[in-house]
Amino acid sequence: MTAQVIDGKAIAARLRERLADEIREFTAETGTVPGLATVLVGNDPASEVYVGSKRKQAAAVGIADHHVHLDGDASDDEIAGTIRRLADDPSVSGILLQLPLPGGRDAAPLIDLIPAAKDVDGLTTLSAGLLARGKPGLRPCTPSGVIELLDASGIEIDGARAVVIGRSELVGAPLAQLLIQRNATVSVAHSHTTDLPGLTRTADILVAAAGRPGLVTADHVRPGAAVIDVGIHRTADGLQGDVDYAGVAEVAGWITPVPGGVGPMTIAMLLRNTLLAARLQRGEST
Repeated sequence: MTAQVIDGKAIAARLRERLADEIREFTAETGTVPGLATVLVGNDPASEVYVGSKRKQAAAVGIADHHVHLDGDASDDEIAGTIRRLADDPSVSGILLQLPLPGGRDAAPLIDLIPAAKDVDGLTTLSAGLLARGKPGLRPCTPSGVIELLDASGIEIDGARAVVIGRSELVGAPLAQLLIQRNATVSVAHSHTTDLPGLTRTADILVAAAGRPGLVTADHVRPGAAVIDVGIHRTADGLQGDVDYAGVAEVAGWITPVPGGVGPMTIAMLLRNTLLAARLQRGEST
């Protein structure tokens, strides 16, 4: 068996095309241009590249750019003041604080200053609570992108057995919630899980978000399962995910590559969240 490759680049491109049409219609109907505020603190090269990609793709679908670049020594009070100003700005639909912050400082109190209706990363405590309660709101981008990949590939979630490796607040925990809300039976594995291969071999849908290169091998995978690789690591041999791609592709039914799988979906879902945020601020339902 050779797995069908889930092409995240192509799926993200189709989503961006639909979003561009929807944003044109929204702007024509309301006179409002959705706006995305990206807040970058410091000059980390990787963060600058990632924010630049977000801004470029946002502009391409018709989202207004409200970028703020603060010095790396900006105080928490300065960052908080910027977020409050953007929160009060009606032209800003969504606010994104690029992580990590310089110096390893705790970003959680600053993120929680973002109103839930503008939380396009879906990371505030209130957004997490809305997700946990199954209430309408903005969802984290990478987990939402995983769901979109499964749907676009025709992989049935309802009734499926899913295993998520990783329980982070950014990916693992919210993804488990999203899968449960789609009627999957979900197990969450982590560093204290015993017999990881025995658990993962029960999965119809296996998501690797552990942050450990090559963790998932063919022995972890039930034949025909869908394997979604969220990890991305720079190694001497190039970019690698949490999945041993060559070995697992011989067993799985579907697999995402690294790069070109989940990664492109994260920014695409950010753009979708920005439009959803603009709708929320007009009192529309998500």
